[in-house]
Amino acid sequence: MTTPAPLLRLEIDGRAATADRLLWPALGGVGHFTAMQVRGGATRGLGLHLARLDEATRELFGNGLDGEHVRALIRHVLRDDITDASVRVHVHAPEGEPSVTVTVRPPGGMSEVAQALQSVPYQRPFPHIKHLGGFGQARHGELARRAGFDDALLTAPDGTISEGAVTNIGFFDGSEVVWPDAPCLTGITMQLLEPRLAAAGFPSRRAPVTLADLSSYTAAFVTNARGIAPVRRIDATEFAVGEQLMETLAKVYADVPWDTV
Repeated sequence: MTTPAPLLRLEIDGRAATADRLLWPALGGVGHFTAMQVRGGATRGLGLHLARLDEATRELFGNGLDGEHVRALIRHVLRDDITDASVRVHVHAPEGEPSVTVTVRPPGGMSEVAQALQSVPYQRPFPHIKHLGGFGQARHGELARRAGFDDALLTAPDGTISEGAVTNIGFFDGSEVVWPDAPCLTGITMQLLEPRLAAAGFPSRRAPVTLADLSSYTAAFVTNARGIAPVRRIDATEFAVGEQLMETLAKVYADVPWDTV
């Protein structure tokens, strides 16, 4: 089982969390969140994070969530002494109105070591929402690690690939990056990379990808808020690490502007 990084701070609606106020986040099963890496008080794709929170809050609770309010809550919990961090913004509605919990942990990054993924026949419910209650994907991820893999790859019963347990996945066919066209959470890092790849010489498109198609791709990679990593194997299918592809992905991502929180 993976051990989470230590919690540095936690506030609910801009106030220190008490046992009573933590009761609903701890026991309430309906909610959603976004996760971001903050460096120097800034993060990539802040507008996308705020839009994700607003859209999911409207869908789940019938109310919008003001982005400037969320930014103020993040700034408040970071204060002046934490400039680099892993930040999560959780939204619940214990009394019908959105309530925002912000957690702060030490900064993190994705290992650059090429990953091995184990396919599993599982898809997240309401996958377009970064919702709470991810027992299924977490359990499959843990079982994959016990089996010697780095994480799980979620698929439909017919082998159609949707996403990693906590990542998006992209494939390279020698000329284009192909993102699986299947129900999934469109991650912030994926959203930042996708429109910028063509200008870097790697056009991208969305298309169905199945386990049976894997041998037609020369390389694969995964993305999430912590970064980008190559994939070396899915089940028994081996992939070469596309060095030029990974260098281009890293450069494109590095060139994404940072937004002050």
